Amino acid sequence: MRYNILSYHIGEGIKNVFKNKKSTIASIAIMVCTMFMFGIFFVIGQNVNNIMQTIEREQGIQVFIINEATEDEVEEVRNVISTIDGVSTAEIFTKQQALDQMKERLKDNKDLLKGYEGDNNIFSDSVVVKLNDLQKSAEVQSKIKEIEIDGTKYVKKITSSDDTINALIKIANGIRLVTGVILVLLILISVFIISNTIKLTVHARRKEISIMKYVGATNSFIRSPFIVEGIIIGILSALITISIIAGIYQLVSTKIIQVFLNLNLGISLLQFSDMFVLILIVYMVLGIGIGVLGSVISMKRYLEV
Repeated sequence: MRYNILSYHIGEGIKNVFKNKKSTIASIAIMVCTMFMFGIFFVIGQNVNNIMQTIEREQGIQVFIINEATEDEVEEVRNVISTIDGVSTAEIFTKQQALDQMKERLKDNKDLLKGYEGDNNIFSDSVVVKLNDLQKSAEVQSKIKEIEIDGTKYVKKITSSDDTINALIKIANGIRLVTGVILVLLILISVFIISNTIKLTVHARRKEISIMKYVGATNSFIRSPFIVEGIIIGILSALITISIIAGIYQLVSTKIIQVFLNLNLGISLLQFSDMFVLILIVYMVLGIGIGVLGSVISMKRYLEV
C-alpha cells in the first residue's frame, strides 16, 4: 500500500497533540498568556502610530474659540490671525465639521455621538492655522493668545501638533521597547515549554524512533511529525489569543472613545478590523516559528543534527 508521506506526517502530528493532552493544554495556556501580553502592547503601539500619522497630516496650530462667540466674531478672529507674521493660512473649522470628522473616525462606533447633535454639540469652533515656518510656532501662538477684540478675548485654547508629536514619539519608543522585551520573553518561554512537551512524546516513542532509524528512515522523516505537533500548538495558541484580544479590545476601546468624547479630544482609535490582518500574520509567524524551533530543540538528543 502506498502511503502519502505528507498525510502521514500531519496525521502523526495531530495524534501527538492528543496523546499528551495535559502537557498540550499547559503549553497552549502559557503561550496564550505570553502572546496576550505581547498583543496588548502591540495594539497600543499601532494606535499610537495611527494617532501620530493623523496629527502629522493635520500639522499646524488649532485655535479654539469660546462657545459664546458668534459666527461673525469667529470670522473676525480668523482675520486677525491671518495677519500675524509667519501665518500661511487660517481657516475656520466649525463645531459641526468637528462633529462630522469625529463620526468618520469612529466608523462603527459613531452611534456614541447621537446625543451630541445640534445645541448639545460638545465641540468648539476653531481656526486651523498653517505656518510658513514651524520654528515660528511658539511666537505665533504667543501673539494669538494676546488677541483681543473690543475688550474681549475669544481664544479659549491653543493646541500645537508639534508638542503632541514629540510626546507621542516618546510614548511610541517606550512601547516599542517594552513590546520587544516581551517578544523575546515570549519566544524563550514558549520554546522551552513546547520543547519539553514534545520531549515527552519523543521519550514515549524512543523505541519506535530507534527502529525507524535502524530500517533506514531519515532524520527529517522522523522529525516531521513532531514539527507538525509544534506548529499545531503554536497555531492554536495564536488563534485563541487573537479571539481574546479582539473581544477585550472592542469592549475597552469603546469606553476609551467615550472618555475622549467627554474630554472633547479629537482623537480616535483604530478598529480591530483595521489591525486584524497584521495581527494575524504576526501571530501566525510567531506561533509557527516557535513551534518549529521548540520541536527541533526537543529532538536533538534522539537524532543526529
